[in-house]
Amino acid sequence: MSFRILLSSAPFLLSACLAAPMALAQVQDAAPLEPVSEDETAPGQDVSVPSLVTVPPPSGEAGKMQRPSNGADQPAGGITLMERMGLPLPDLPPEKPFAGKVDEAYGAFQRGLFGTAFDKALPLAQKGDPAAQTLIGELISRGLAVKRDMKGAAFWYGEAAKGGDPSAMFKYALMLMEGRFVQPDRPLAEEYMHKAADAGNASAQFNWGQILVSRTPGEKGLREALPYYEKSAEQGIADAQYAVSQIYRRLPGLPQEKRAKARSYLERAARSGFDTAQLDMGIWLINGIEGPIDLEGGFKWLRIAAIRGNVSAQNRLSHAYVLALGTRPNPVEAAKWYILSRRAGLNDPGLEDFYLGLPDSQQKQALEAANKFRANQRERGGKAETPANSPKAAAEAKPQNQPRPGEIKDLPGVSLNPSVAMDDDDDAPAKGDQPEAAPGTTAAP
Repeated sequence: MSFRILLSSAPFLLSACLAAPMALAQVQDAAPLEPVSEDETAPGQDVSVPSLVTVPPPSGEAGKMQRPSNGADQPAGGITLMERMGLPLPDLPPEKPFAGKVDEAYGAFQRGLFGTAFDKALPLAQKGDPAAQTLIGELISRGLAVKRDMKGAAFWYGEAAKGGDPSAMFKYALMLMEGRFVQPDRPLAEEYMHKAADAGNASAQFNWGQILVSRTPGEKGLREALPYYEKSAEQGIADAQYAVSQIYRRLPGLPQEKRAKARSYLERAARSGFDTAQLDMGIWLINGIEGPIDLEGGFKWLRIAAIRGNVSAQNRLSHAYVLALGTRPNPVEAAKWYILSRRAGLNDPGLEDFYLGLPDSQQKQALEAANKFRANQRERGGKAETPANSPKAAAEAKPQNQPRPGEIKDLPGVSLNPSVAMDDDDDAPAKGDQPEAAPGTTAAP
């Protein structure tokens, strides 16, 4: 066939390809087509070329993509032609009619109509409706459509807590613990926190677990708190997911199936943005804790936590660059992250020796990179850089997410303290339960 014929045939082939889907849909119930005989061949047609006419499938299989038959009638896999054409899906089943009480005030709040929400909720709140009282407290505490008034919000939270609203009991319990805007009352605060936790409030469940641990430190308190941590974790509270991961790993006597879920809970907390969980996730993957070793995955989690400002993660990331754990060795990046962690007050003699052993040019590049990183953090609203020798350095070297005075403290041994030397890190795996590194790999520092 000549080049001229090929060009003249292109429009025909294109139109045939475009028309094929419509043709297949139209002939699904048609009788099978007979092959073209030699007598019906047009003059000059090359009869040696196989005919492009295919026999359509049975009506029940119309529209399915199939390869030309080679004698075996076996359908091809993959999606159907109708699915590829984007035909509409079947209608959804009808929704069940709502028989409950319509909360117009909360509906307005969800739509951002805060003034309307306040106007509709206030009369109900004054009549003693706990849900309306909680909504009024929320609007006043956040200054939505009205002037912000925390004392007024505390009043309405207190009224709603007396009525048994779980959210109000939790928020009022926090106010009673802190003694802010109300008189401190620890016993009443714990009573409300316990009731809110039993009523299913996720944040209250985590905090009640914290109270139980603070009451009874050690194994007994952890066992009492674990059910509340688990319920809170299932509702998506990252702090609870992190606590569950640590308890599953450390608490003796737990079923093996729970210990096997420790890394899964830690990953959920890390994906929620909890930087301490991201740090631990990196350590667990690199060291092969509660699962297989994954150097590249561990490096990525350390880097995420370091960029978010976790000082200990910045230190560990520096070690990862030095030892090429999950990445290529990069002395400038290693020195950059060491500088950032050292400025925050975390000293590391090993990395100090590494940094001083670098050529002056690489030290200068690392210093410039560290300054650029901090400048970018400031532009994004991050923490201002604090010199290592300043009075604020010791405070910044404390663990992340430090509670305010009067709040429940974190689980003992759960949070990693970046001011502690790495060799004495309570979060590092014990000598006996740290698995051996795979051949050609090195455990994280």
